[in-house]
Amino acid sequence: MQKNTGLLVFVFLLFSHFSLSQKPDSTKNMYHIKGAITVTNKGISLVPTFTLGKPAAIFDLSMGKRKLFFEPLLRFALEGKPWSFLFWWRYKLVNNNKVAITPGGHPAMNFKTETHSVNGVSRKYIVIRRYLAGELVPNYFASKNVSVGLYYLYSRGLDYGAPKNTHFLTINTNLSNIKLGNQFFARFTPQLYYLNQDGKDGFYFTSTLTLAKKNFPLTVQSIINKTIQTNVPNSQDFVWDASLIYSFNKKICGKIANIIN
Repeated sequence: MQKNTGLLVFVFLLFSHFSLSQKPDSTKNMYHIKGAITVTNKGISLVPTFTLGKPAAIFDLSMGKRKLFFEPLLRFALEGKPWSFLFWWRYKLVNNNKVAITPGGHPAMNFKTETHSVNGVSRKYIVIRRYLAGELVPNYFASKNVSVGLYYLYSRGLDYGAPKNTHFLTINTNLSNIKLGNQFFARFTPQLYYLNQDGKDGFYFTSTLTLAKKNFPLTVQSIINKTIQTNVPNSQDFVWDASLIYSFNKKICGKIANIIN
């Protein structure tokens, strides 16, 4: 428990260091670094029908230059135990005012606590299951604040007990900068998705509502997920989640950015 808590604190300090970096020398090559630290009551996964089922902390970082970005996503239960680590690489293949197409891929690790009996004594162990995944994300911008898009993810489980083949396909709409007075605004993202996991499949509806204040780093977010029809194991009929998110967006100089090259 102390080791897990120490790891959680280390990750928090690492993100804090980047978010509070001083202004770089504008004459040097500039890299972008942005991210978010999220505290959530339920721990909803990338596929929203699956959850950790208890409070969690999520560290989401994006760093890179121009088109290629490294975007690690580290998730922990609030007690300090690791939940999952995803090490995304994403490439902005097309990125203009009307169309964005971003392919990506990652290795990932999922952590699960299991009880095993050794010499008649039951003990709890953290079991790691590894995955390789790829995604394709095309979006069309009808206006500055309205977009529609698709999201496709394929995941291959590498270890015993992990789903071997997962297909996740969504169709979504993003409505951003919805004004709520002079200082506050909202973002609403509804989506329908199809999930196929080793031949078992289902259809679902999910939506995300985010409330934010201009020039303020904290936002409040809520996600709901409802099963339409499914036979996928461990799918939940209805999931609701609430989160508090601290976001940052900085530019850093070449010296610091060398760590990602």
